[in-house]
Amino acid sequence: MNSLKEKLIQKSINEGFDICRICSPDAIPDAPKKLTDFLKNDYHGQMNWLYSRQSWRSNPKILWPKTQSIIMLAHRYTPEIDPLKLLTHKDKGSISVYARNRDYHDIIKKRLKSIGRWLINEVAGSEIKVFVDTAPVMEKPLGQAAGIGWQGKHTNLVSREIGNWFFLGSIFTTVTLPEDSPEIDHCGSCSSCLDICPTNAFPAPYQLDARRCISYLTIEHDGPIDVEYRSLIGNRIYGCDDCLAVCPWNKFAKTANEMGYLPRDELIEPELKQLVKLSEKEFRSFFSKSPIKRIGRDRFIRNVIYAIGNSNDPSLIPYLESYLIDTNYVLMDAAKWAVERLNKL
Repeated sequence: MNSLKEKLIQKSINEGFDICRICSPDAIPDAPKKLTDFLKNDYHGQMNWLYSRQSWRSNPKILWPKTQSIIMLAHRYTPEIDPLKLLTHKDKGSISVYARNRDYHDIIKKRLKSIGRWLINEVAGSEIKVFVDTAPVMEKPLGQAAGIGWQGKHTNLVSREIGNWFFLGSIFTTVTLPEDSPEIDHCGSCSSCLDICPTNAFPAPYQLDARRCISYLTIEHDGPIDVEYRSLIGNRIYGCDDCLAVCPWNKFAKTANEMGYLPRDELIEPELKQLVKLSEKEFRSFFSKSPIKRIGRDRFIRNVIYAIGNSNDPSLIPYLESYLIDTNYVLMDAAKWAVERLNKL
């Protein structure tokens, strides 16, 4: 099987992946308890789907009993420009690096399927299932078990080879492949990711309280965002990259070479006054192939209004006037908060 594994790794490289590693489906025995503790602490916020099929999420064998090996793959999306620099341009919106172009799910799944078809052709009678952040699969623990990297103090996977700017994909297969050794922690005494978090979303190293995380608040959270976090969000209108951006292991990373990850010019520093005017139809058209479309126009506009409130630019108030009487309470509430904040300047 070693020759098969070598060919598999080469196939993954040909498909554009940076790292390919293997683990067994029973390689994450600690995952169930960690997930249970996370949920008991209510760190999941409104993400109640984490409760559903919890056993599947904790044990790949329950998700698909035929699984003999799990192929974990990493695909880097490292930005050329430090995203932290955009946070000082308060009249512009800051969009998380991963969402500045095409939806990564579409890009990665296509390549996973290509590798899967190749494997089926190589091993007669074999079967595969591919996953990329769309099923009850704990990709990060599996990624560490396979040796791609380790879960850093910010809970994201970190690789000594490519830093922490990468997506994960997995292929579950009935083929038994030689396993790789799990990666160990290399964070040491570094606390950069914890220290930079604007909302103190890390109760302790290696723990995340999603309810305080700007990525969660701007993407997953439905309804008004608590007032205590609104000013801390700054001009982040979709996601947050602060903890990723300061990781020192990024010094070994190379800029993404996948065209679908390179930022669209209009999404690098979009003007808040233009975004806040988007109608439902315009929103869907503008973000037609973007992961941003998933959160819907109203939640996105909510984020933009908060960002305008943090812009320190009273000249943007007229762009909020229609929202002061909007039938959507969340948008009306956001606009009132933003206008009141700008009027105090």
